[in-house]
Amino acid sequence: MLRVRCFRGGSRGAEAAHYIGSRLGRVFTGWVQRSFQSTQAATASQSTSAADDNKATSPVPKDCLVCSYNEWDPLEEVIVGRAENACVPPFSVEVKANTYEKYWGFYQKFGGQSFPKDHLKKAIAEIEEMCNILKREGVIVKRPDPIDWSVKYKTPDFESTGMYAAMPRDILLVVGNEIIEAPMAWRARFFEYRAYRRIIKDYFNQGAKWTTAPKPTMADELYDQDYPIRSVEDRHKLAAQGKFVTTEFEPCFDAADFIRAGRDIFAQRSQVTNYMGIEWMRRHLAPDYRVHIISFKDPNPMHIDATFNIIGPGLVLSNPDRPCHQIELFKKAGWTVIQPPVPLIPDDHPLWMSSKWLSMNVLMLDEKRVMVDANETSIQKMFENLGISTIKVNIRHANSLGGGFHCWTCDIRRRGTLQSYFD
Repeated sequence: MLRVRCFRGGSRGAEAAHYIGSRLGRVFTGWVQRSFQSTQAATASQSTSAADDNKATSPVPKDCLVCSYNEWDPLEEVIVGRAENACVPPFSVEVKANTYEKYWGFYQKFGGQSFPKDHLKKAIAEIEEMCNILKREGVIVKRPDPIDWSVKYKTPDFESTGMYAAMPRDILLVVGNEIIEAPMAWRARFFEYRAYRRIIKDYFNQGAKWTTAPKPTMADELYDQDYPIRSVEDRHKLAAQGKFVTTEFEPCFDAADFIRAGRDIFAQRSQVTNYMGIEWMRRHLAPDYRVHIISFKDPNPMHIDATFNIIGPGLVLSNPDRPCHQIELFKKAGWTVIQPPVPLIPDDHPLWMSSKWLSMNVLMLDEKRVMVDANETSIQKMFENLGISTIKVNIRHANSLGGGFHCWTCDIRRRGTLQSYFD
C-alpha cells in the first residue's frame, strides 16, 4: 500500500457528495449520490443475481498461478517489494498533503535524491530476511526489478523523478485470477508499474487476466493546487468536509485503498483515490463483486490497511484512532471487530511516509498464522489470545519507507474459493 499509513480514512458520504457536486455540477452529483446509496446499501440488500451466486465457486482455471479472493486464505505465492534505489519524491502538492509537517523540510531538501543510504541498507536487509522467512513457511516469493528511480522523466503535463517499487500492495490488486494495475495518484509513482511488468507478463502467459486501469494525465487539474494544509487541525476539518488534494478531474486510485473479503470489496475515498476511481473499479468488477465505500474519522486518509485490516472470515482489525463510520454494517453481519493495542514504535524512529499504526498492517499467511513486527509485543499477545500464531520479523527500517507487511507484499495466490461473507 505507499504507506502513508498515517493517513487513512474518509469523510461522510453526504458531505463528500456535496463537495463533489459543487465542483462538477448536478449531473455528477447525482451519480455520486447514487454510488453512495448503492454501495452503502449493498450489504443489507443484495441483488437477485448476487443472491443466486451465493454458493462457493472456483471460476479460476486450475492451472492458473494467480488466484486470490481475500486476505486470509492459505498464502502460496506473493510479490515482495524492493527498497533498492528508493528515492525521496519531489515535494509537490500531493506529497505535501500526505506527509507530516515535521518531515516537510526533509522532502524539500532531499526530493529527487536517495533516502539515507545507511537506512536503506538496513531496510534492504530486513526485507531479504522477511523473504527468507516466507520461503521457510512454504510461500513462493517473487520480486520486482531494480530500477534507477532518480532518473527524471517528463510528460506533456508534468515532470518528476520516481520513488520506488517497495510497496506492491499500492499498485497491484489481485481479484480472482485477475491482476489489476492501479493508475496511482502521485506523479513520482507514474512509472512505478515498470518494475513489475516482467512478473505480470509471466503470470499473463500462464493464464492470468491482466488489466491496467486508465492512466491519469496527472495534469494540474487533478490536484487542488491551493489545498490549505497548515496543521493537523486543518487536515481534520478538510477531511470532515470531504475535501481532498485530488479532485474528480479524472479517475485515480491506489490499489491499497481497497481491501477484499470475497465477493465484497471495501474502498475509501482518500487523498490518492477519488470517487471516479472507485466507480471505475465498481463497474469493472460488477456483477461478480460488490464494491462498498466506507469512511473513517481520519485527518489525512491514504490507504486503508493500517486503518481497517480484514484478517479472517468475519474478523477485522479497526484502528481505534480512526473509527469507521459504517462499522454497524459489519456488526450486523455478525463480524467481530477488534481494536488493536497502541503501537510500541519509539517516537524518535523516522516514519517519513507512515504512522505508528503500521503495527496493525500485518500479513495473514492463513487464518491461524500472521506475520507481525518482532518489536510489537502487544499486538503479538492480541493475536495469540485469538488463537493465531505469530511469525515475528523485524522491519523497523523498512517501516520508515511507508509500509508494514501488508504493504510490502501483494498476494498472488491463496488456496481458496470465491465466497460471500455478507449474505
